[in-house]
Amino acid sequence: MSEIFNTISPEVFDAIGVAGFALYVLNYGLLTVQRLKSEQVAYFVLNWLAASLVLIGLMASFNLASALIQVFWIAISTVGIYIRLRRRRTPQFESIRNRGFTAS
Repeated sequence: MSEIFNTISPEVFDAIGVAGFALYVLNYGLLTVQRLKSEQVAYFVLNWLAASLVLIGLMASFNLASALIQVFWIAISTVGIYIRLRRRRTPQFESIRNRGFTAS
């Protein structure tokens, strides 16, 4: 596996990392101007993809602290995606019952 990475130039890894940075900035910008909401799956997918690209970019010049941050973002975004997709599958009456309302 490392043989494959050795054949790729460091500039390619840098470009991938910069693409991840651009996705972070795009995601935050869309959130700021309210074109995207933090409750949406797309928000977490963009964060997951950005972190993954930055982590790949770190393979050219590894930095443990930065890698740990990216792994955290990947993990927390995965949880966010899972929770939101699971909520979509929950029938409406189940979510009402979970809030303490009962049918008469």
